[in-house]
Amino acid sequence: MPENIEMGRHSLAHVLAKAVCELFGDVQLAIGPAIDNGFYYDFDLPHAISEADFPAIEAKMAEMLRRREAFTRRELSKGEALALFAGNAYKTELIEGLPEDEVISVYYTGEDFADLCRGPHAENAQALLPWAFKIASVAGAYWRGDEKRPMLQRVYVWAFPDKQGLKAHLTFLEEAQKRDHRKLGPQLDLFFLDETAPGMPYFLPGGLKLYNALLKLWREVHETRGYLEILGPQLNHYSLWKTSGHWDHYQDNMFLVKLSEEQVYGLKPMSCPNAILTYQRKTRSYRDLPLRIAEIGHVHRREPSGTLHGLFRVQGFHQDDSHNFVTEEQIPGEINDILDIADLLYDVFGLKVSPTLSTRPDDFMGEIALWDEAERELKQVLDARYGAGTYKVDEGGGAFYGPKIDIKVTDALGRVWQTATIQLDFQLCRNFNLTYADPDGQLKTPVMIHRAVFGSLERFIGIIIEHFAGKFPLWLSPLQVGIVPVQEEIHAAYAEEIAAKLQQAGLRVKVDHSNGTMGNKVKAFRQELTPYIVIVGDQEKDSGTVSLRVRTGAQVNGIAPEAFLAACEAMLREHALALAEEF
Repeated sequence: MPENIEMGRHSLAHVLAKAVCELFGDVQLAIGPAIDNGFYYDFDLPHAISEADFPAIEAKMAEMLRRREAFTRRELSKGEALALFAGNAYKTELIEGLPEDEVISVYYTGEDFADLCRGPHAENAQALLPWAFKIASVAGAYWRGDEKRPMLQRVYVWAFPDKQGLKAHLTFLEEAQKRDHRKLGPQLDLFFLDETAPGMPYFLPGGLKLYNALLKLWREVHETRGYLEILGPQLNHYSLWKTSGHWDHYQDNMFLVKLSEEQVYGLKPMSCPNAILTYQRKTRSYRDLPLRIAEIGHVHRREPSGTLHGLFRVQGFHQDDSHNFVTEEQIPGEINDILDIADLLYDVFGLKVSPTLSTRPDDFMGEIALWDEAERELKQVLDARYGAGTYKVDEGGGAFYGPKIDIKVTDALGRVWQTATIQLDFQLCRNFNLTYADPDGQLKTPVMIHRAVFGSLERFIGIIIEHFAGKFPLWLSPLQVGIVPVQEEIHAAYAEEIAAKLQQAGLRVKVDHSNGTMGNKVKAFRQELTPYIVIVGDQEKDSGTVSLRVRTGAQVNGIAPEAFLAACEAMLREHALALAEEF
């Protein structure tokens, strides 16, 4: 975010805070940072802010800007700051957490409103008069993200330097709302969620066809690259999770089953131990490495109820995990191979990728020297592949057992999503005493690379529903061809003949034999966003052809079924993004 835009948004956050204080009186202020596309402010007040209050708050903010009040910085000692905010529990907590000799800054908006802030801010509210803003929403937010702390009211505001910027963003939001997978998924009969299984989606027949099409592509890519797929248990005794480190570092996020003091089991939050136990079954040699043990693992992770969000944030999901056991010398080549797979798969969906290096977190396991070595290995791969300084570094964002490369993708609306991850782990193989014999017969410890390309399949499906707005490429569409006989009693047999030819080639086809009119049948298939609608009437039956309605709006008549089938087979083979309109 450019500094001047961040400063403008943060200055407007102070204007919002003062406006809410003037309107509602008894208010305790918490925090109000600038964020992408705007800002928010957290409030503690008796009045429950609702959409009905938005116009009054926006009007008060506009009125305050017209006052052209100055933003004035003042520096205070810790004691002076505590005295100034003595009635505010949230500011007091923030101040008490600062060192005794800290110089603390506050910003006054006019002469009658002060807020704890490091700044910087605009010199005067007059500089904000050209800005355009709109209250987006109000939501509950725990103080400091802790569900045991007070629930505050968080007011989100869109804010841009001019009206054009706000208008463009509102247009973007309107398009994003049309693509919302939580609306399109049930509407297209792909999936649904039920309160009896929060965050654990049900895939309907159409959604499962899409899910299986993804897996088919995934398996085609991985089987040719030496990946060995397994299927392990979902429930393991806590002793396994203790050895892996999950018990000490991840237990709060696990679903546990306690039968007795000693019989405690955990639903797997990750598939690493399954791969490790598979590795341990045999004595391994350097000739076995790289050993790539893959699992489409059904994992479960506990999430706070307020964070669940359609398919994007769930508690039960399938992850395209693989755990690749390598020698230290094989690390660069193996990571590059994984990045090649990610590039190949995401290119199929028209998604642009960008990497982020995530380093050692505070809650890490193992020796710092091993962490430093692992981070150095990943950095060398990224520098060689993309160029030094061309990728982001997320300090402290690694997993507890190792640093990682996170892959982010950009969708059709320009939104960025975290998907693939490649995690280098020098720890777990030591924890489980894994070994392999080197060329001299000496036992060495392998390195494990945790990797997922799609990541959570559920989340990835949510992303591509919105990326394609439900208009999937032919190979991915749950229903690929809908067939409409003009008159059921006359044309049904020919419609079934066409359907049989297409189904024999592996296409997903449905013939509408209902009593509706041709127009209604076509409309129904269009509402399902079916790529191709085949219409057969007297002319088509007599000439042995078909007429097509393409989802793009194109209409093509008198096509030989063989020509249409050949075009479909080519699109399936190439995983084409566009639908053919010429045959």
